Amino acid sequence: MNNSATRTLVSFDWAAKKILRDKANFDILEGFLSTLLKQDIKIVSLLESESNRDDETDKFNRVDLVVEDQNKELIVVEIQNSREVHYLKRLLYGSAKLIVDHLKLGDDYDKVRKVISISILYFLLGEGETDYVYHGATEFYGLNNRSRLVLKPEQKQAIFDGVSKLKSNVFPEYYLIEVEKFKNLIQNDLDEWIYFFKNSEIKKEFKAKNIQLAQEKLDLMRFF
Repeated sequence: MNNSATRTLVSFDWAAKKILRDKANFDILEGFLSTLLKQDIKIVSLLESESNRDDETDKFNRVDLVVEDQNKELIVVEIQNSREVHYLKRLLYGSAKLIVDHLKLGDDYDKVRKVISISILYFLLGEGETDYVYHGATEFYGLNNRSRLVLKPEQKQAIFDGVSKLKSNVFPEYYLIEVEKFKNLIQNDLDEWIYFFKNSEIKKEFKAKNIQLAQEKLDLMRFF
């Protein structure tokens, strides 16, 4: 009998709350983020995990993880189990609030932080999709010739602000991972992480960055 079949199933949404919030386990989250964003991500700090209500009129926005990387970018990782009609609007609200919360009164606009929002979804967001990972960002195109607006060198430099790896696009970017659409066919390193999210299991042959460390933590959680 396959040993994996006898293990107690631990869902990733529960494991994230136990594993990824711990500073000792940043390497696991760094592995996933580096694989998804296709760059070497180094987490500097784990920020407030949920947006707090300043007053009764402020909408409560639940997120699971907010981290700051070495480039001072804010990365939100949210795990959503239940369908929500206005989910995309909530994502927009969450990224906007995060930007505002990290801008002090009187600060210049050059202090606006880059936000990357990553949603791990256990429901189908759209219909007729042919993919299971989507990326969205704000870009500007000409109405007449569809040419993309490219910033001048001095504008790019103002955005870089001395940090060479900072993205030139200041607007929030969104990644949507629809776990249920994934067919368990491994084609790249990111698929290994999505397989983990869907099956709470990591195969021995998986080689994505730090993914085997996640298996070690998952095994410990099954026995304690």
